[in-house]
Amino acid sequence: MDLDVFASAHRAEWDRLDSLLRRRRRLTGAEADELVALYQRAATHLSLIQSSAPDPQLTGRLSRLVARARATVTGTRRASWRDVVRFLTTGFPAAVYRSRHWWVPTALLSTAVAALLGWWIGTHPEVQSTIAAPSDLRELTRPGGEYETYYSSHPAASFAAQVWTNNAQAAALCLILGVFLCLPVLWILFQNMLNLGVGLGLMSSAGRLDTFLGLVLPHGLLELTAVFVAAGTGLRLGWTLVDPGPRSRRTAMAEEGRAALGMALGLALVLFVSGAIEGFVTPSGLPTWARIGIGVVAELAFLTYVFVLGGRATRDGDTGDLDETGRSAEVPTAA
Repeated sequence: MDLDVFASAHRAEWDRLDSLLRRRRRLTGAEADELVALYQRAATHLSLIQSSAPDPQLTGRLSRLVARARATVTGTRRASWRDVVRFLTTGFPAAVYRSRHWWVPTALLSTAVAALLGWWIGTHPEVQSTIAAPSDLRELTRPGGEYETYYSSHPAASFAAQVWTNNAQAAALCLILGVFLCLPVLWILFQNMLNLGVGLGLMSSAGRLDTFLGLVLPHGLLELTAVFVAAGTGLRLGWTLVDPGPRSRRTAMAEEGRAALGMALGLALVLFVSGAIEGFVTPSGLPTWARIGIGVVAELAFLTYVFVLGGRATRDGDTGDLDETGRSAEVPTAA
């Protein structure tokens, strides 16, 4: 193909398309139809040039022109408060509800592992000696020791922000690293349960298990639930890579990945609440029953939110993925 001849033959069309795109007033019906036709021709011209006689300068000009025309023809969808409301009332709870067969067993098994580790550490002094020296362990577990002062050693606001950041990062890692065949997610889960088990074991061996639970439960119920949801979703994402089901692997990973990304945002809000509880309620002077009660209420509110709103949204067909206007078209495939 003679590139100069081709460009000369179609330059008037490209200039006309550029002129229509620069119009500041609303186009008439005839002009809008002309713009669509010129956009389709320019896209065809770009394809021909790229495949037959690629020229960087001309290809760059046509690429920019076609991109501007595509944005004008198809329009750009802007996020609105309606999208935020939809995400919070249907999208996020539906995504969490759909993953319940992964995160509920994850929560039960992880809690059992933490309890077993706590029992093992608490009943075996030789295991405790491998964790720290006896004097250090006494400093950790004594009244007013490090386990207790940890929650009040920093200003509440900065402590809550730090806790929220750390937990949000852990949840995001669980969601993202699930694609690596689930192994990093299992490691993150084990590290969290090991930390919890060590605290359980050491404080129970010192006869202060009630104090430890009074410090952990107010924020820990909601915080651990969010981590379990993230881990379960990450495991589900990893398993989708192994077994995508009737969908193509690419389609399945795209759908589950988009839902996981939305869950990361939703769980960040959940962890913000648990971080606020940990920063302001856990170290407060409220009675233990009141602090634990606040944690239980927050946990029950989240579970009700997921199983009521999420269950209803799922039955209505919501999967937690983007709506049809935000997804690319898919080609049907045979099962």
